[in-house]
Amino acid sequence: MPAAAPLPDARPDDPHGADLPEPRPATRRPRRPPRRGRQVPWSLARGALVGGAEALPGISGGTIALVTGVYETAVTGAGHLLSGLRLLVTDRVAARREMARVNWAVIAPLLLGMVPGLVLTAGFVGPLLKEHPVPMTALFLGMTATALLVPLRMIGSRWTAREVLTAVLVAAAVFVLVGLPPQNLPTTYPVVFVGAALAACALALPGTSGSFLLLTFGLYHPALDALNDRDLGFVAVFGAGMVVGLGCFIKELQWLLEHRRRATLVIMTGVVVGALRALWPWQTEDRGLLPPGEQVPLALLMLLTGAAVVLGLTVLDARIRRR
Repeated sequence: MPAAAPLPDARPDDPHGADLPEPRPATRRPRRPPRRGRQVPWSLARGALVGGAEALPGISGGTIALVTGVYETAVTGAGHLLSGLRLLVTDRVAARREMARVNWAVIAPLLLGMVPGLVLTAGFVGPLLKEHPVPMTALFLGMTATALLVPLRMIGSRWTAREVLTAVLVAAAVFVLVGLPPQNLPTTYPVVFVGAALAACALALPGTSGSFLLLTFGLYHPALDALNDRDLGFVAVFGAGMVVGLGCFIKELQWLLEHRRRATLVIMTGVVVGALRALWPWQTEDRGLLPPGEQVPLALLMLLTGAAVVLGLTVLDARIRRR
């Protein structure tokens, strides 16, 4: 009698020919995106920080957005939003498609948080900056200088000679521009409109301050007074100028981040480095640089405090993203 054929699933080390379970390959669980419930309060806080930064000359809301991890989301979201608004008249289907690409869970609370941040900072931190310019400016210098770690980390360690040269040239150009003495332009509505449009472009770039640009034009204090006095005409013209400025600039910036991301980050790094001049605590009224003078120990303490704040925000954003 011929021997029975072995079972097809039998293994040599299985004397009974029983099926053994196949070992399952080790698989990694996919990382879940942050829950919307956690995104909303953090985005509100980030919006308040960005809005507050834009109320202060020399402080960049774009830098704060970069540190808190919302910069690229904000730029791409604003780009899709503007595209959707433009398409509403000609192609509503395409407009809805563009609107759907906006991360509203982040963008909506971000925009809502910017308004109270701007108003509260203008009414509280602004007077502190006038009364204690050296320690407050040192605080902002520490924050902005430490924020350089973010684009440097995003770029990586291998810089080409061309990238280094580009960053140095951009930093030198910005260093000269932020050292120009402030002007006193007439506060007519056309001037306010153009100044607000240019300030909005500065808002979109890390390292550049829209408020500092307004101060250069002589429009910062009139804009601040109009906001505090509820001058609706001035505020309306100023807001329209900002909308037009962002509308003309944000799409180009979105394209650069999507197609020339590394080169754009290199240029942004140069902008932030050059703009540090605006935050040097000891300057003349015409923005000439002076050696360290009064309140040096306090300025050093505030500088380190600013650095610690930015590092804390960076760590907080990283932890929220991991959850």
